[in-house]
Amino acid sequence: MNYKEAGVNVELGDLFVERIKPFIKETYNENVKAGVGGFAALYDQGSHYLVAGTDGVGTKLKLATELNKHSTIGIDLVAMCVNDILCTGARPAFFLDYMATAKLNIDIHQDVIKGIAEGCKQAGCALIGGETAEMPGMYAAGDYDLAGFSVGILNKPDYIDGSKIEAGMKIYGLKASGFHSNGYSLIRKLIENQPDELKLQCLNPTKIYVKEVLDILDKTEISGMAHITGGGFNNIARMNSNFGYEIENLPPLPDFMDKVISLANLSVKELYTTFNMGIGFTLIAKETDFLNNHSDIFTLGTVKDTFKGVKCLGEDLN
Repeated sequence: MNYKEAGVNVELGDLFVERIKPFIKETYNENVKAGVGGFAALYDQGSHYLVAGTDGVGTKLKLATELNKHSTIGIDLVAMCVNDILCTGARPAFFLDYMATAKLNIDIHQDVIKGIAEGCKQAGCALIGGETAEMPGMYAAGDYDLAGFSVGILNKPDYIDGSKIEAGMKIYGLKASGFHSNGYSLIRKLIENQPDELKLQCLNPTKIYVKEVLDILDKTEISGMAHITGGGFNNIARMNSNFGYEIENLPPLPDFMDKVISLANLSVKELYTTFNMGIGFTLIAKETDFLNNHSDIFTLGTVKDTFKGVKCLGEDLN
């Protein structure tokens, strides 16, 4: 089973984005430094940029509801937003949430907000507001949906836009905590008849990389960063589409991820464009002892100028 058979058409989503870009760009003014298409939007504020991103958790919410475990899904929500704006080098400043449901359940939805607050603590940002909407008839009983919005601050000289990437630089990866928050329409299909233990492991919250990456940026020069989210390893090429990114090494997958992936029987291309395959965030930099010897950083491969796009274990993902 692949992602499309599970009900998600990635190509249609890409086409939709291309269709709406002209309408969106009509709203831009001279302060918009970066808009649709990047990991985050940048808005010029003189000496610095405001960096903004928004996202949701997707159908991982259905798994949380099935298992009646709602305390970590809010961490996922924060992670999906702050990891995106982090790709520019920005430090997340604040976060807002939107939760919609047919009927408010104080115990369940309190756990959701506690998770959001915990995610904000991990990211070092303030949860400054949000909206909770009861909409009877819009959602099935027990269901709810989440969206998040994060804004960061970035001094202009610290902006990382991928323009300094060069052939020969190394691709480094930070390990994921699990499947994070992508591919769950497929994952849920694959594990629907599996034990609850495996399902609970699939509910592991998305890792928040903010403090780890900001510490790395303080110690060494990084030329590009990518959050491995929807679209899998193809996100790496979003740093600078003029180069090729050859992935030659990967860390072993956690057992539970290996189990789920084996149920799908996907091709290499489908695997690496659907799942994060154990890597949640990537960095591009010149090879240094600091990066090579860092216990939490894995050397994945090399930047090439002989092709464009991403190759994983010899397979072209384009």
